[in-house]
Amino acid sequence: MYNDGMDLSKVPGSAIIREGIEDLSAGRETVASLLVAMGFLRVRQFGLFWPDRSILYAEHRLHELLARTDADSSHSRYNALL
Repeated sequence: MYNDGMDLSKVPGSAIIREGIEDLSAGRETVASLLVAMGFLRVRQFGLFWPDRSILYAEHRLHELLARTDADSSHSRYNALL
């Protein structure tokens, strides 16, 4: 589990980071969890950890997830999230 007492308020994207860590911990594959999985090295720099749930090909899986809701805008939404 990650350090829930850590103040993330000054970290850019803190809301989606927290959501992604919670989703990863629960085994949910969401936009937030895939983003955190893609950037886990940076997230660890802040001292945040979560159970070892690897998501292979997180970049591709995120794009596929976004394409399910709107294929025409999935690439631009993917880039905006990154």
